Formats: sequence, structure tokens, C-alpha cells
Amino acid sequence: MRRAGSEDGSILPLVAGFLALALAAILVVAAASSLYLERKRLFTLADAAALAGAESFPLDAVEVDADGRVRAHLTHDEVEDAVRDYLARVSASPEGLALEDVSAEDGTTAVVTLATLWRPPVAGPLLPAGVRIEVTSTARTAFR
Repeated sequence: MRRAGSEDGSILPLVAGFLALALAAILVVAAASSLYLERKRLFTLADAAALAGAESFPLDAVEVDADGRVRAHLTHDEVEDAVRDYLARVSASPEGLALEDVSAEDGTTAVVTLATLWRPPVAGPLLPAGVRIEVTSTARTAFR
């Protein structure tokens, strides 16, 4: 015999709702972790490319200042060629990697800007289809 105000079976919707909420939270945390790791990977690649650009000077571009400091002079074309060559040789480049900007500021600093499109590991209604990531890294030539 069942009473009209019986609460039998009312826990099942609560458990189902909790499981759906927990699954959504797990997917969002996994996507955020993936985005963070992809950004760090892109930063590492930009750092290495900027370093390759900063070391792209020929030996005849090395000068001694009036203060007696040794300094290499970077040109935009040399830095850009070195960065493009480095990125072409790297086998772990992310899909859709784009070289946004390369410059040789003040003749001693190489600045590299890279961009890529990140996609979440599991698509879902809570997550965007993709996010554009852009990072900028600098490296400077230095003699000591």
C-alpha cells in the first residue's frame, strides 16, 4: 500500500543531477588545463624562436662600443629568416601555428609573436569551439 505523500524514489533525480553537474565540472576543468598547457607550450616555442633570432647575427655584425662593450647588431631580415628556419625545423609545432610578427628592436632584441587556435579536448555546449592564443617573447643578445 502506497501513501499519497510518499518520498520513495526521490533520490534518483538528485543523484542524476549531481552526476551531470560533476561531469560538466570535470569537462570544464580538463578544458582549462588543456588551454593552460597549450599556452605554455606556445610560450616555450616562442621563447626558443626568439632565442634563435637573437643569435642570428653574423660575426662581422659584432661591434665594440666607445665604452668598450661588445655588441652584436641584429637586422630584421636576419632575425625573421632565423625564426622561420627554426619553426620549420621544429617537429612539435601546434596545428595552425602562425608567425604573427618578428622584429629586431634596437638592434639587440629579437621579438617574436606566435599564434594558434586551441580546441577543447572534448566538445560540449559549455565550452567554446576554439580560442585563439597569441604569445609574444623577447630575447636579447648579450656578451659578457
